[in-house]
Amino acid sequence: MKRISVIIGLLMIVLMVYLSSCKKPAGEGGKASIKGSVWVEDYNSAFTVLNGSYNGADVEVYIIYGDETNFGERLRANYEGKFEFNYLRPGKYKVYVYSKDNTLQSESGMVTVVKEVEIKSKKEVVDLGQISIYN
Repeated sequence: MKRISVIIGLLMIVLMVYLSSCKKPAGEGGKASIKGSVWVEDYNSAFTVLNGSYNGADVEVYIIYGDETNFGERLRANYEGKFEFNYLRPGKYKVYVYSKDNTLQSESGMVTVVKEVEIKSKKEVVDLGQISIYN
């Protein structure tokens, strides 16, 4: 009976070491962040006249974790067009926003503007800079 207790104890230690050594995939649960801003260039429907440029206040910004196919989180840029995804783990990410298609080639009239980034350390803050879109 004592021998079984020792074996169970050893198995528990091995299991704990194994689970603690697993690398967690990209996504929520860390201390890193990705930030940036959205800038809007507002054109007429033919994209021949620039009506104005301004901060992308309230524009929806999406993030995809690692190799996922669907977005993991969506937020809206603040009144200055700034956004920040917090509590991320090291890994690869895609941040994207929707823009009107200035080439007028897309059937829907919209395209995605994607920025790919990799967080390499636990507390890293990655600044994507400005993402420009058309409206």
